[in-house]
Amino acid sequence: MVAKSRAKTGADDDGPWQPAPVPATSDLSEVEEAAKICTACHLYKRGTQTVFGEGPRRAKLLMLGEQPGDQEDLAGKPFVGPAGKLLDRALEETGIDRSEVYVTNTVKHFKWEPRGKRRIHQKPNSREIAACRPWMEAELRLVKPKVLVCLGSTAAQAIFGASFRVTRQRGVVLSSEFAARVVATVHPSSLLRQPDEEARAREYALFVADLKVAAKATAA
Repeated sequence: MVAKSRAKTGADDDGPWQPAPVPATSDLSEVEEAAKICTACHLYKRGTQTVFGEGPRRAKLLMLGEQPGDQEDLAGKPFVGPAGKLLDRALEETGIDRSEVYVTNTVKHFKWEPRGKRRIHQKPNSREIAACRPWMEAELRLVKPKVLVCLGSTAAQAIFGASFRVTRQRGVVLSSEFAARVVATVHPSSLLRQPDEEARAREYALFVADLKVAAKATAA
């Protein structure tokens, strides 16, 4: 059983939203189909399509980011743009096979603002994150990862609450209701925004070190 129409759950930018109609099922593909027509918040009007998670249905390692970017929105797949390519490089260096990882985002639609001909990322707000939360929780419940990696503050705060600070607790094995082992780190897009090559190299090394902690926890 999946949601059947967009019309009754929609909300405008400032209006009320309703929780996403996640079907009561143990089949992740049914959840994905339902997510495609979700209108629980206004972001469905901006994004090209819902970008659901991707990867093995029983992956030991699940990576949770913030939201799809421009290229992800067009392709309908998570982490395929510049940040995704950087993540792939770091995973390879860490010894993690990307094909064995389930990757997804806290918010499933691309939030952006126009700047010339470009679509520039905007950080999702608490209302948008709350509206999309049922999809995230369904993925975590059905995949049941051994280790959850939170990429960036939006993902980490969705799991641990608004007071969580990645800068203080990154690279440490924690626990939550969603996974017995959770590691928080920065989002790979933050590495692309570093001011110079030296800073990028330093931050990339720290990012890889955090992923090695997650890899070790997955193998334990």
